[in-house]
Amino acid sequence: MNEACIRIFHHLEWIAGTVTELTAGLTDEELDYRPDPGKRSLGELLSHIALICEADARISDEASRFEMEDFYLSAEPRSQDEIYSALCSGLANLKKRYDWYSEMELSMVTTSWWGTTDTRFGWLVQILEHMAHHRGQLHSMLVRLGKDPKIQLFK
Repeated sequence: MNEACIRIFHHLEWIAGTVTELTAGLTDEELDYRPDPGKRSLGELLSHIALICEADARISDEASRFEMEDFYLSAEPRSQDEIYSALCSGLANLKKRYDWYSEMELSMVTTSWWGTTDTRFGWLVQILEHMAHHRGQLHSMLVRLGKDPKIQLFK
């Protein structure tokens, strides 16, 4: 794996760890918290975060909209244990995938079902951005719930 990918995975692992730290000990009632009508609940956001690495890897492999809809329906974790398991396994599988990519494969351009194109390396950067974005939402939701976790979100 090239040095840039190693650094990105360092950050992804740190983000996954802080997501776990942020949500340790939440009750089922807290997971049902929905600060805004029509938006995800805390538990739904956590389920989404847990699937980002696997889902975005599939998107970078040019999975169709229908394949992605099927994936989300079949893979959605429900319990906190399932969420943490999906988060860890998704990140581990993504790292294995990138361990095998050559420099040529990292520069290969693929297209998402909605038309965004990027290199495999670019998709990895987008996965990092996606994880950081939703972790920020998670932190904000916890603060609104009255549970300011007081942890550092960036190194």
